[in-house]
Amino acid sequence: MGKSANEVSSREAMTAADVRRAIVRIAHEIIERNHGVEGLAIVGLQRGGTWIAEEIAAQINQIEKSVEVPVGALDVSLHRDDIGLRPVSLGAISSIPFDLSGATVVVVDDVLFTGRTVRAAMEGLNNYGRPRAVQLAVLIDRGHRELPIRPDFVGKNLPTHRGDEVSVTSQGVLITPFVDAKS
Repeated sequence: MGKSANEVSSREAMTAADVRRAIVRIAHEIIERNHGVEGLAIVGLQRGGTWIAEEIAAQINQIEKSVEVPVGALDVSLHRDDIGLRPVSLGAISSIPFDLSGATVVVVDDVLFTGRTVRAAMEGLNNYGRPRAVQLAVLIDRGHRELPIRPDFVGKNLPTHRGDEVSVTSQGVLITPFVDAKS
């Protein structure tokens, strides 16, 4: 007999210190891969990726003090290809107060799962210019891709069950296991 939903407990996959270290490492990897920060822009995906993008940008700006890397936020809800299959959560706004034309844009999200949010982000970025290149940074890559999308920078690869819930905050990463109601 399986556990009921009330009996399922979350497990900690990353602590707050783990999250901080992953963000610092990703910032260093971005600088290294791009041979500095010239022409670099960071765009966090609403909602979960915006705070991570801000943290990565802050780390980059501490490491490379000569140029301040611009950071923005992108709401992809109206660009999704599964808009009829899941609820649209409006209310998050896009804020990219700079032209992306010619820039190397690092798109940041909290969790990479099916790849559909990233696909929507690629479409949404076009409203702000034509980037020279787009790179992807995620704190958690949990697999289960439905589209051929691969991150350039990963905090942690975290194999999960397709139905698991993954919650990412600055305080850590929690996984709530999938419970089959039929069990």
